[in-house]
Amino acid sequence: MARKKGKTLCLFSAKGGVGKTITTLNLAGIFEQLEKKILIIDLDLSNGGIAVALNQAFEKTIYHFMDDYNNNRYHDFKDYVTKFDEKIDILPSPKDPRRACKIDTKYIEIALEKAVYHYDIILIDTNHTLDEKNLVVLDYVNQILFVMQNDPLDVKNMKSLLSIFRDLEKTNYKILLNNSRDPFKKYFSIFDLRNLLKSNIDYTLSSEFYLKNIDDYIMNGKIITLEQKAASVFAKDYSVLMSIAADFTKEEVHDGEK
Repeated sequence: MARKKGKTLCLFSAKGGVGKTITTLNLAGIFEQLEKKILIIDLDLSNGGIAVALNQAFEKTIYHFMDDYNNNRYHDFKDYVTKFDEKIDILPSPKDPRRACKIDTKYIEIALEKAVYHYDIILIDTNHTLDEKNLVVLDYVNQILFVMQNDPLDVKNMKSLLSIFRDLEKTNYKILLNNSRDPFKKYFSIFDLRNLLKSNIDYTLSSEFYLKNIDDYIMNGKIITLEQKAASVFAKDYSVLMSIAADFTKEEVHDGEK
């Protein structure tokens, strides 16, 4: 009998510092509002900050999953996740960055294949390197959300990245322009960006979503979109995040477990 599979969304960028991690957390909050069960996988393996940003102590990581699976000690996928609340779990990156190099790519795909039968939504935060691990993830997931800023370097890198995807005939991606990361970067109009990238800008987070006290949220392990007044205080940007979630969940995926 076919089992319902969760959907996988990878947040990726052409350069660092564009707000992927905070966007990942905010989307998790939106999916929680939609009554979804969510897993956040931190695949920024050397410098991941998901668990830190949520102020969560943890013992097991994706490294332990790989090590146990490789040595026939694996029993249950839930043994490796850390609970944030009733809807959101985390599979953290290794505490020791030296362990990042030891993670075999094939175990990342195995972890994803396990996760889709435990969760409705799997959000994957990454670094911005097109290495073997990220390429496997980008090829595996249902959809990719490219996160970018409005600055020349990011536009240049994103243009190159999109060219690669066109050459590979991959179309399962959307582009999010994140003006909330640095509200002072306003080099190009949306019209200019579309012409430069030869692609649509699917979503835009405005500079009004910029928070000077974002560190306070991080230190207290809070997700902005789960705050009581977020939907009214940040109405426009909350709506954008809700649109991303709604577009992503339009199609249901069913299959037998591998």
